[in-house]
Amino acid sequence: MSTAEADIAYDPPLRPAVLLRRYKRFLADVRDADGREFTVHTPNTGSMLGCAEPGMRVWLQAAANPRRKHRWSWVASELPSGVLVGVDTHLANRLAAAAITAGRVPELTGYARVRREVAYGDEGSRVDLLLEDAGGRPACHVEVKNVTAVVDGGTAIFPDAVSRRGTRHLRELMRVAAAGGRAAMFYCVQREDARRLAPARAIDPEYAAAMMEAAAAGVELLAWRARVTPRGVTLQRPIPVVLD
Repeated sequence: MSTAEADIAYDPPLRPAVLLRRYKRFLADVRDADGREFTVHTPNTGSMLGCAEPGMRVWLQAAANPRRKHRWSWVASELPSGVLVGVDTHLANRLAAAAITAGRVPELTGYARVRREVAYGDEGSRVDLLLEDAGGRPACHVEVKNVTAVVDGGTAIFPDAVSRRGTRHLRELMRVAAAGGRAAMFYCVQREDARRLAPARAIDPEYAAAMMEAAAAGVELLAWRARVTPRGVTLQRPIPVVLD
């Protein structure tokens, strides 16, 4: 994949290191190719199931501000298979917004504008993407979730840790649908070995139940997988959402 082909290009390209340990949710210690050990920022609040094993190769991005306390951020993990997994949760929103704006998500085309982080709902939420019609009226509320965990030969699961926030977002989307609006949950699977997506019942049964309820209430559940390289990330294609 050339940089030109990436929906989001890393500039500069990512730098490899070896993971020593992850701790305090947002911090990790790594060792680079020169043997230097340092602390990096981890932009992921989940457990990073299967993506945070000590000794695995990880990929780092330098912060735009060189004076930031932790200059480097851990944005991808490399599996033994060679597949890179994008662990930066913020990147999922950018990928989804770029793909929808470019008209690459067939279910979400025909809207005049895409707005990000718009306040809505009864529980103090901000919807990740608000799609508006030509008159500037809300036409579709879209929440985006970054997915990194894959089990059982290609089944991506969400969440990888108990997510009360995720369950709240499903409730908010159900209220939009109940009021006659359009609502969608967009699962961005940042790894190219995923074949399908399913709720992680064993990890968060409450979220899994809410996901089933949301689907029955008219909330659209969409899942797309992405290819991650040291140069950028490309949203590849949709994968089925399996609820039973």
